[in-house]
Amino acid sequence: MPSLYRLHRAALCAAVFGIAAISTASAEEIIIGAATAQTGGLAPYDQPALAGLRMSLDELNAKGGLGAKYTVKLLIKDTRSDTAQTATVAQELIDAGAKIMITPCDADPSISAGQLTQPLGIPTLTLCGSAPVLTGAVGDVMFGTYPADNVQATAVADFAVSEGKKKVFLLTSPDSTYTANLPEYFGKVFEKKGGAIVGRGTFSMGQPDFSAEITNIKGLADKPDLIMTAAYEPDFPAFIQQLRGAGVTIPVYGADAIGTPTIKALGKLVDGVVYTAAGYAEPGSKLEAFNAAFTKYAGHAPESTYEVNGYEIGLILDQAVKTAGSDDPKAIRDAIAGLKDFEGITGKITYAGTDRMPLRPVALMRYEGGEGKHVQTLIPDAADVPAP
Repeated sequence: MPSLYRLHRAALCAAVFGIAAISTASAEEIIIGAATAQTGGLAPYDQPALAGLRMSLDELNAKGGLGAKYTVKLLIKDTRSDTAQTATVAQELIDAGAKIMITPCDADPSISAGQLTQPLGIPTLTLCGSAPVLTGAVGDVMFGTYPADNVQATAVADFAVSEGKKKVFLLTSPDSTYTANLPEYFGKVFEKKGGAIVGRGTFSMGQPDFSAEITNIKGLADKPDLIMTAAYEPDFPAFIQQLRGAGVTIPVYGADAIGTPTIKALGKLVDGVVYTAAGYAEPGSKLEAFNAAFTKYAGHAPESTYEVNGYEIGLILDQAVKTAGSDDPKAIRDAIAGLKDFEGITGKITYAGTDRMPLRPVALMRYEGGEGKHVQTLIPDAADVPAP
């Protein structure tokens, strides 16, 4: 698990993004509540995203706040990676006056918070939760911010087909929406494009022993040329170690949750593993500039693209408040829902015409020599993306 971030205020590298600091003495205040995992299994995902969000809000406050008018007061409470605790702290943040709510990088706790914010009309954005069922499960106040699971799965399936893969084994867990559904979305696209699912297996999150599933894979009469899973820490490291230890060399594909320092630290063990990210820092790109600015701000380089995703949430909120012209939660919600081709750091972001899961690019990455190497960046054809 990556170390938690030192979320201190520092020089903002304003020149990188053309931001000039001005006095905020006369600005009004808007409270943003952040129900995020400071501890537990979601912390390696929530903490990078929260670091990026704080950087963005610090920069915005330096120029007058959201819409250059509303200074942000960010209240953060630890969900402990627990769904019930998420609901508890979300209610505490609502009681403290939050007009915007930020929720964890997972659908289940985000839904528990959204069930409280929906009746009150409070705009609610998940840090990097990607389940496409999230918005429908809550209602019109809930927004995803990261590429959705079905979009990521489509991009990975397209890539697998382009590499000539024909047969896949799907490894899922019913313990979370992400681990249960993302591989199945992959399977739907893969089959539609001529591939075949030759086997399925399941695991319980947090289990250390994958021997039964590995025996299952080795015993298949129709051998897969690909294993697809949405397992993440600590399950993915255990699985890949045991799989390779058993002599199984079948390529493994995953998604964004394995683009972390913990997985990278496995070195050559994960060579060939494909995963997704919110973007890739091409030379001269906005993302490269962001990475340099973040390094100066936080005292260390970004560990993933969760940092830039969190940063972009601040930009989205700033644009929404500008469009709304007020701090009214309903007006802000409507403004987010109407965003089209908004220029973020990683590319254009669109909510207009969606179910509040954004249309945005997906970067495909592959571990080689213990490093994540960029393969390609694309926006899948909407007609290929399976329904939630």
